[in-house]
Amino acid sequence: MNNNLLTAPMGWNSWDCYGAAVDEETVRRNAEFMAKNLKQYGWEYIVVDIQWSNPTAPNHEYQPFTELCMDEFSRLVPAENRFPSSKGDKGFAPLAEYVHSLGLKFGIHIMRGIPRQAVHRNTALKGTDRTAREIAKTDSICHWNTDMYGVDPQKEGAKAYYDSLFALYAEWGVDFVKVDDIARELPHEEAELVMLSESLRSCGRDMILSLSPGPALIEKAELYKQTANMWRITDDFWDKWELLYAMFERTEKWCIHSGAGHWPDADMLPIGPILQDYDKSIRTKFTKPEQITMMTLWSIFRSPLIIGGEMTGFDDFTMSLLTNSDIIAMHHNSRHSRPVYRRFEDGNEYILWTSVSSEGGYYAAIFNAGDNDGETEIDLEAAEIYGNVCGKELWSGESVNGNGSIKVSLEKHGAKAFYLYKA
Repeated sequence: MNNNLLTAPMGWNSWDCYGAAVDEETVRRNAEFMAKNLKQYGWEYIVVDIQWSNPTAPNHEYQPFTELCMDEFSRLVPAENRFPSSKGDKGFAPLAEYVHSLGLKFGIHIMRGIPRQAVHRNTALKGTDRTAREIAKTDSICHWNTDMYGVDPQKEGAKAYYDSLFALYAEWGVDFVKVDDIARELPHEEAELVMLSESLRSCGRDMILSLSPGPALIEKAELYKQTANMWRITDDFWDKWELLYAMFERTEKWCIHSGAGHWPDADMLPIGPILQDYDKSIRTKFTKPEQITMMTLWSIFRSPLIIGGEMTGFDDFTMSLLTNSDIIAMHHNSRHSRPVYRRFEDGNEYILWTSVSSEGGYYAAIFNAGDNDGETEIDLEAAEIYGNVCGKELWSGESVNGNGSIKVSLEKHGAKAFYLYKA
């Protein structure tokens, strides 16, 4: 767990565009794009998502009960045909080194627990004379992936297994670990989360610990803060308006729990080309206003910002979402973010969020969540944004002056964001 994070992580994850079939060439290509075009705006993590140890993954889907690549100590390793630099027992070290050479950071996805094939073969564990079968919790399984059994923290050798796992990741140079099948499994698997977190903390390398999938349990918020840097507040988020609309309720519930080193995670940004393992022509179904709403809400709420699309296929509009320095400043500088109201007027629903800027002044984000076509206008009363103000709208860069109110024009499912200070 990285205790030095002052702002929520920003990066890219391979899941939305390649699922279980991501390969080394894809990772390198996207890392090169980020280093050239996005690093200067704060984007830095390159994360390889699920089943990188499966040599036969054909597309987004998991292959149930498939043979995975594993070392002698029951630890999964990259499939060499998909990640050729891992040959010779090098694991992800060469790929991580390449990502680091670009000035970026490298991450991987794992499932909690120990490989089922290790348990069935009763293979060895590093640092203990116990074996895989002796530490497995075979009634603790993931209901959507067949790769792993849980690990029983009460069994001798369980901690040694997790210690060896994170020691291996430290040797590889991993900076970010996304652990799946754990965030919403509490309190059932709470002890395994605590043990896993302790092993990461003691591995000798700073790594971000990200927990998935959601929805995380609000009653366990303090435990998430103590054990991880980020945790999913939703199940997989895709390019559907109803999922984006539901995020207003989720972020309202979780906004009080964001802070340095611990971030409720609204999930990846499905923008640009996605689902590329199925069809190279597939792009996000979100409209441009919906994408602006997503970026605005994620940023004022201070969610981690993790790109989901194939970056080399981004158009000018998609790049404008990711390179707006004012929006990124709001993401970094917002404090005490909260919704002020959800108001219904003329058949539309308007949602106002505000936050204090750590550099002085305030942020206000206004959303049109209604379904009426065309633009609508709303008066943003200055009393709701801390008195008479001036400043600018962050997406357009236009100056504003609020002498009692600010008149705002919004598209269907659109948003505007303001940086304001007292006049």
